[in-house]
Amino acid sequence: MLSIPFTLSVYFGRQFFTSVLMMLAALTSLVSLFDFLELLRESATAPAASFGIIVELEVLRGPWMLMQILPFAVLLGGIFAFWRLTRSSELVVARAAGVSAWQFLAVPVLLATLLGVFGTSIISPVSALMYGRAEILYDAYLRGGAGPLTVHGGELWVRQVDRGLTSNGIAVLHAANVRLRDDVLRADDVTVLRLNGDTALLQRLEAKRATLVDGSWDLFDVSTLQAGAAPAKQAELLFPTDLTVHRVQESFASPNSLSFWALPDFIALLKRSGFSPIQHELAFQALLALPLLCATMALVAAGFSMRPSRRGGATRMLVSGVACGFALFMVSEVADQFGTSGAVPVVLAAWAPAVSGLLLAVALLLHLEDG
Repeated sequence: MLSIPFTLSVYFGRQFFTSVLMMLAALTSLVSLFDFLELLRESATAPAASFGIIVELEVLRGPWMLMQILPFAVLLGGIFAFWRLTRSSELVVARAAGVSAWQFLAVPVLLATLLGVFGTSIISPVSALMYGRAEILYDAYLRGGAGPLTVHGGELWVRQVDRGLTSNGIAVLHAANVRLRDDVLRADDVTVLRLNGDTALLQRLEAKRATLVDGSWDLFDVSTLQAGAAPAKQAELLFPTDLTVHRVQESFASPNSLSFWALPDFIALLKRSGFSPIQHELAFQALLALPLLCATMALVAAGFSMRPSRRGGATRMLVSGVACGFALFMVSEVADQFGTSGAVPVVLAAWAPAVSGLLLAVALLLHLEDG
């Protein structure tokens, strides 16, 4: 036979889960509506963007918006559920019967954690796939086909493993006037520095033009400079690389378009290629921290909404809970900016809001339970 505390916890968990799902649907619909209106405004100056394209674009953005809203849906849904249970005196009776807050919060907190795990492992890959498609549509119809490659007409630096001269060699490539057209990446005035494991220069390649093809850079009008040897000229030279046009595009695209499961390998590729992986590392760590953040929001909701009405200040407590949730959001945004700039470690920037919120919620519940 199930114990009374566990039965109550399951009952409270069901109330909590239902409220969170309803809040998630309502908030996602509301945010999607405003985003849809903004897309319609932008489409007024883009004749090619039909109403059907705008609707498709908004549908593709839906899972990404749901992921952004999930922690706040847990907070607001939890506040509503616990406030309603307190108002009906169900929580008051449970606590008067000797059931502690930790006992009847076990299932709601577990459900919030599982929601975060489901969001990270299942919804996030779907969101990334659909968001990537949405970015393509947005670029094609509303941005004039500029594409995500931001180095257009600029410079490109790439660092990669080069085993052509030594077993642990490194190659550093610099290209000017980089441009992407018809899925072909071209560049002018290309320099390749080939180094050994101790970063000593072994060979230098100078090319007038270069094209990135599958598995290699196709260099034209190449001069090979090496210590102790006369410069050698070649009309064309294939220099191996694990970089592709798609990967270059992805490296400049938003990490939101990459699956949670694909991020670790892609971060390793960025490090090998010399690109900054900070944004992708921050996105990966934020997804890892999402289950803890959802559990924290559930505890914050409980701490700010279980105050008995007879003690007064219920409205003030509810408003304080909402304000605390948005304060955590602001802390998360500030930490994200510090993490992106490299001022603080990525792990600290991603996990600090969830951990600090958890400590606040536990302290509040301890005061409420044992006060």
